[in-house]
Formats: sequence, structure tokens, C-alpha cells
Amino acid sequence: MPRLSEVIAALETLWPAEWAESWDAVGTVVGDPDQEVARVLFAVDPVQEIVDEAVKLGADLLVTHHPLYLRGTTTVAASTFKGRVVHTLIKNDIALHVAHTNADRADPGVSDALAGALDLRVVRPLVPDPTDPEGRRGLGRVCELDHPLTVRELAARAAERLPATTQGIRIAGDPEAQVRTVAVSGGSGDSLLDDVRAAGVDAFLTADLRHHPASEFTADRAHSPLALLDAAHWATEWPWCELAAAQLDEISDRHGWDLRVHVSKTVTDPWTAHAASAPTQTPGAPN
Repeated sequence: MPRLSEVIAALETLWPAEWAESWDAVGTVVGDPDQEVARVLFAVDPVQEIVDEAVKLGADLLVTHHPLYLRGTTTVAASTFKGRVVHTLIKNDIALHVAHTNADRADPGVSDALAGALDLRVVRPLVPDPTDPEGRRGLGRVCELDHPLTVRELAARAAERLPATTQGIRIAGDPEAQVRTVAVSGGSGDSLLDDVRAAGVDAFLTADLRHHPASEFTADRAHSPLALLDAAHWATEWPWCELAAAQLDEISDRHGWDLRVHVSKTVTDPWTAHAASAPTQTPGAPN
């Protein structure tokens, strides 16, 4: 069995820390470099529910997309949520490694996995990484459909192919408009709206679209008559877990390691219920 340091070195060939944004917190959070690793679990969120799953599975390493500590802290006391996560990991000899925006920028990365889940053909990065001479890395992806779909049909495909969440898929724009090209970005994507407009695509599928950026973007119909599709943050990033697990499996086979690699199916999207508005309800109207 490989040591943790060897597995981490392999993971860092996939998602080097230098590819991460300056504000990000990636890399190994917990773990003894000399401990042996036989079982690895991939997940989006390093929450207690996932850590408990890792304990039950007998995992030696948990790899998550989201950081546990994105900002500084002064305590890892078990009386705090994040401190309890750290205590559980250490007590059970489970290492934690994070690949966040470095996995977003990777080729293949988070948005490639999202595109693959939707059967979209990746053409290029939405925002190319200037440090990549081949122009393959970067944030988001510009994609093509093999056959045109309406916005409504694309949303239905996303609702069917992505993990089920309470939110489902929201649409801004004409549901019957034709879509041939799509920009995708796993996770929060409204900071990329100017890049989406410049890409000249027909639709943009991402998560966490806020009211004002989406409203201003769709109101400018003369310059961007494209549709927005808003999915749950967790759902747009979960396909990366399967991609990352397959990449580690390949590395394990190449090195002759006896690693067992798993992907958590636990839904850690925070929204647990949805109450649909009445179809005819308008402000001030009688019920």
C-alpha cells in the first residue's frame, strides 16, 4: 500500500496547488505523511456527515472539493462544527485533502465533468489560464451540442443527468429558444457572465446565480439574448468526484498500488425542501 505522501504527490500532479486562486485554501488539511492508504473517499463537502461516512467505510483518505478552512481560525475545539470534523478525522486516522479552484482550472477539471454529465462536447475553456501554453486549462468550458435542443429540453436533460436536488434547474430567458452552444461552470458562476457574453454562446449553465447579476444580464437582450440555467451548487460539482476517482484509479493501476477508491453518494446540498409558488399568484392578488 502507498503512503499518504505518495498518494498526495500523485494528486498534486492532477491539481497542482499553484493553479488555485490566491484566496483559496487547498492541499492537505489533516494527515500523517507516513500513514498507509488503502481506501479513498471522494466527496464535494468536508461536512460531518461525509466524515462519518468515511469512518464507516474505513477510509484512510478523504478528498473533497470544498475546503474545510477557507479563512483563518483560532480554534479546532470539538465544540465547533469544523473542529469536530478535525477531531473525528484524527481519531480515526483519516487524512483530508482539498482540491478546489486548482481542480476547477485543471484539464480535465470540474467543468469538464459537468459537461460530460450533460453529453456536451468541450471546445475550449471559457476563461483560459494564461499560464497554460496549450490553452486547455482555465475556468468554465465552452461546449457544443451534437444536436440542437431548446432551452427547456436542455434544462430537462440537466435535471435528469445531474444528482437530484430540491432546487432542480431554474431558467432565465426564452424556454423555447434553440441552443447549439453552451457555456458551463461548476459552482458559483455569475462572476463569469461577461466572459459568457463574449463567448457568444446560446446558454450558460452554472449555479448560485444571484438576482441582480442575472436580472441585469437578461435585461440586456440586445447584447446577450442567451438563456441562463441555474442548478444547485453541489449538483454541478459532484460529477467531478467521479472523474477524480477514475483519475486516481488510473494512477493506482499504473503504480501497482492496491487502492480502493469510492465516491460518496450522500447529498450534502443544504436545501432540503421546496414549496412551489401557485401558478396564478401575483403580489397583492387574493388567494
